Amino acid sequence: MRNEIIGIIGAMRVEMEALAAALDNKKTEIVSDIEFHTGSLHGQDVVLAVCGVGKVFAAMCAQTMILRFGVTKIINTGVAGTLTDKLSVGDIAVADDVVQHDMDTSPLGDPVGLISGLNMVHMPSDTDLANAVCAAIEKTGGNWLRGTIASGDVFVADAAKKTYIRDTFGAIACEMEGAAIGHVCTVNHVPFVVVRAISDGGNEDSPMDYPTFVKMAAARSAEVVQCLLADM
Repeated sequence: MRNEIIGIIGAMRVEMEALAAALDNKKTEIVSDIEFHTGSLHGQDVVLAVCGVGKVFAAMCAQTMILRFGVTKIINTGVAGTLTDKLSVGDIAVADDVVQHDMDTSPLGDPVGLISGLNMVHMPSDTDLANAVCAAIEKTGGNWLRGTIASGDVFVADAAKKTYIRDTFGAIACEMEGAAIGHVCTVNHVPFVVVRAISDGGNEDSPMDYPTFVKMAAARSAEVVQCLLADM
């Protein structure tokens, strides 16, 4: 993949600072108030960006990476809340597909989560990328799980919402950006994968858990991405 340009997107600076610090030949360009850092990691051409929190910022960032910087693949890294007892803080969720849990045109007769124009609820990650991520996790150690990652413009912090997202979409983790990036990549036919380290339980304790564990979880996610790039 050395002739590829890999886009790497995180929502928050804490999720991306380790990767940005390791970037060789770094150049920075600001587009729509988002800083895009170009350079190389482990000999791989990359574009890094902190998109900001939420689906709109994430979509803006992904579209700019594709149209302005010509990325050929996108990796979304960062943290998420778990929706399963199979994932605890520090474990890794790898997206087989992504959904937008707050997309709902069901009063019109559509399935909950249907993306109008794409006519799909579950937007699939690139299988080869997901497989490569899992291989990187195996190399770095630790627990991981593949499945559906759900995104929405809400920080999930109650058991009822957690249960709804899990039962409706079969999701293993929830966050606020990945499915928007997946939406943009699907429309543009750009392979993508979402990789999230678990920072909280997606329940009433999440607001307390999050500040404690977010740095550790973000570092774990960045470690996996570095290993992935080294093996590309």
